[in-house]
Amino acid sequence: MSQSVKKNYLYNLTYQLLTLLLPLITTPYVSRVLGAQNLGIYSYTLSVSAFFILFGSLGIAMYGQREIAFVRDNREKRSSTFWEIVILRAITMLAAIVIFYIAFVTGNNDYRMYYRILLLELIGNVLDISWFFQGLEDFRKTVTRNMAVKLLSVICIFVFVRSGEDLPAYFLIYVLSILAGNLSLWLYLPKLIFGPRHAKLHIFRHFKPTVALFIPQIAIQVYTILDRTMIGAIIADKSEVGYYDQAQKIVKMLLTVVTSLGTVLMPRIAHTYASGDMEKVHDYMRKSFRAVFFLSFPLIFGIISVSEAFVPAFFGAGYDKVKILMPVISPILFLIGMSNVTGTQYLLPTMRQKEYTISVLTGSGVNFCMNALMIPHFGAFGASIGTVIAETSVTCVQIFFTRHDFQWMRVVRSMGSYLLASFVMFAGCLLFRHFVPSGWISVIGQVFVGAVIYSTILILMKDPCVHMLLNAVKKRGRKK
Repeated sequence: MSQSVKKNYLYNLTYQLLTLLLPLITTPYVSRVLGAQNLGIYSYTLSVSAFFILFGSLGIAMYGQREIAFVRDNREKRSSTFWEIVILRAITMLAAIVIFYIAFVTGNNDYRMYYRILLLELIGNVLDISWFFQGLEDFRKTVTRNMAVKLLSVICIFVFVRSGEDLPAYFLIYVLSILAGNLSLWLYLPKLIFGPRHAKLHIFRHFKPTVALFIPQIAIQVYTILDRTMIGAIIADKSEVGYYDQAQKIVKMLLTVVTSLGTVLMPRIAHTYASGDMEKVHDYMRKSFRAVFFLSFPLIFGIISVSEAFVPAFFGAGYDKVKILMPVISPILFLIGMSNVTGTQYLLPTMRQKEYTISVLTGSGVNFCMNALMIPHFGAFGASIGTVIAETSVTCVQIFFTRHDFQWMRVVRSMGSYLLASFVMFAGCLLFRHFVPSGWISVIGQVFVGAVIYSTILILMKDPCVHMLLNAVKKRGRKK
């Protein structure tokens, strides 16, 4: 794997972890100060605004990343492509903002005050150009520029959110951090693109392909955002939304570790595919599969082991249901990791959008049906089961579509060492938990014991992923 890909992976991983990790730093405080009911309201209203952002954005973020990757070596072309996509997104987002304002901001509902604040979130997304830098494979700027904004938002939470009555302040800190983070990226543009030249702009040539990407984006949101929306709409107790959202938040943070490589490789594979080097494309894919196995299996077994001690220590009293939800949701680390490789890293960059769309539409249909059947009876637990089944269907469909592209039996066999190491690690963690059943000592001890066992076994088995990491550490040590 090239040095630029490794660097971009680390930059993107840092940014994605920062985006999810900083809220987790505040969660033990916020969960105690605001409570499950207020967090449920927060999650529910955010899921509503997220749908408008989805419809306003169409499939522009993913499409824009790919298109910039195709023309990144030509400043003239990337400039015109950038402005065409930005203007198109502004037009479609404006329509979404108007509808959101009429339906929720001026409408008669219990959460109108929060929807007024979330209007700024929609405005902030008009200015989101992170896709441009991802297309250029320049992840350093998004990391360094947004880090200060994210850290400032954490400070503001501890300063301004002091009781359950400060929920509006919590909303405001969230939307202002998005607005400031997106605005900051525009400062880098003058050195990268020319100004808009109206005679050379063909804005609506991008409309049809973005709509084509929009369809799978809708489908994906059905089993991400819609879960919370359906729980909030079906179950009167908004605490159920809070339990589900907190469990998802922990698992999704870890999922970032698994999928960050896909965000980096998507523009690289698109560029490699455009140059006709399919052998290199398949080389990237083989390494991606191994990375998913290497990371996802120990994380799944780790969640199952530590959740009993982690939840009360992290969230405080009143969140016992999260202890059950986290292990139930954890298989998505492997499932989404796999579909990220076959779908985002392979089908989309190689212009096989139809197969990708079918896979996610299948998942959304399965998820909606499972939610409708299970949420009325089992609440957040039913939504968690539905998510896992939906992600399984997506992965299976994508494997079917790529059955002739990869040697799948060889891919499956390469899982063996990671599953074995993860299972032995799990046994070691359970043994430690038997002697130290609760508290942070139990959590930290299990993580340490698990990491030592897992890495030791893979080193003894001469696993290529471990040896690549060890070689990287050695090289860095020599440079110092």
